[in-house]
Amino acid sequence: MDIRVLRYFLAVAREENISNAAKILHVTQPTLSRQLMDLESELGVKLFLRSSGNRSITLTEEGMLLRKRAEEILDLVEKTESELVAPGESISGDIYIGSGETHVISLLSKVIKGIRDEHPDMHFHFFSGNADNVTERLDNGLIDFGVLAEPSNISKYDSISLPETDTWGLLMRKEHPLAKKNYIEASDLHGIPLISSSQRLTNNAFSKWLKDDYEKLNIVGTYTLLYNASLLVKDNIGCALCLDKIVSTSEDSGLCFRPLKPQLEARWHIVWKKYQIFSKSTEVFLKRLQEEFR
Repeated sequence: MDIRVLRYFLAVAREENISNAAKILHVTQPTLSRQLMDLESELGVKLFLRSSGNRSITLTEEGMLLRKRAEEILDLVEKTESELVAPGESISGDIYIGSGETHVISLLSKVIKGIRDEHPDMHFHFFSGNADNVTERLDNGLIDFGVLAEPSNISKYDSISLPETDTWGLLMRKEHPLAKKNYIEASDLHGIPLISSSQRLTNNAFSKWLKDDYEKLNIVGTYTLLYNASLLVKDNIGCALCLDKIVSTSEDSGLCFRPLKPQLEARWHIVWKKYQIFSKSTEVFLKRLQEEFR
């Protein structure tokens, strides 16, 4: 597969119209159509469903898979190009970091600020997602570092432990009956509508905390990003099982957070692939992390 053809394919997938995509790409429509047919022939699958009425197109299941992989491939190509064209002596380049939602990112922020003061041509890009999203991107070379919480499996990576932890608890409206308590016990969760993280590892952690009563909870929804779940909490759809210090619980927020008892903490690690070959910029970042946290 040619990189140029993958760019063509993504443009058509995005526009859902070959004519519009051809204008954006500055190629003729017959040329673009031929390139797409050649791609389908090369792969031996049908990528598009073409509508005869309004000339719009949609992706087949194979087309959706190729779209995901093509985006990853082009991201990796652009990342590699930016590393290779960096000036030989000056420290510059892009660093890609994947992380879940956590206040421990403030620790990395201080490191990044110090680096940027010395090397203003270094740039940092953050991807937010759960552990599965982050490790997939890390394994595929789309990010340089991942920030993962236990009980994620970090043994297959090199890692540095971060010196702060997050505490699990319950996010709820301030008028909720449980808001009168200083902490939340397992029995308090029985029967109330709950919104839980969609991450499998999180569910396992709660299962142990609940002594294998996780299936008895009334889970009315799941989330990947806590901000979205907090909107459901505000609308009284349920209480969210989550980490502290992510969503504002100030006086005017209408929400409050109560920790679990026994305490359930999340320890965070910054990880990278073993035997990874680093660019100059990633070497600078890693060295600073090691100096700061070891």
